Amino acid sequence: MSKSILVVDDEEDVRALIQLGLEMQAGWKVFNANSGEEAIKIAISQQPDVILLDLMMPDMDGKTTLHKLKSDPNTQKIPVILMTAKGKSTVEESFANLDLAAIFTKPLRPLNLAKQIIEVIS
Repeated sequence: MSKSILVVDDEEDVRALIQLGLEMQAGWKVFNANSGEEAIKIAISQQPDVILLDLMMPDMDGKTTLHKLKSDPNTQKIPVILMTAKGKSTVEESFANLDLAAIFTKPLRPLNLAKQIIEVIS
């Protein structure tokens, strides 16, 4: 069954690479957002199966975006996977009390990404 995913990253090339990998490898429908504000609007209107959220973004960072997504009844049940270039253990400590499905460390491997996401949300 085809899935839909919302990719949230302020870097256009990262979004494009992830989108290409998920569409080619898994046939998923990919929504893209370049900011936390845009991500929240798309998440509410499109109800993706999963959200891939970058931690480091200008204006509204990943942590703030996650808080808003999890506090909204319309989006709180959507699994969120955090993407970060920081060390995984450091991020796990600061996000220990938050409802994250997983943390993926950048750089991601677009050709393995669909499999990794399925393992997390299944």
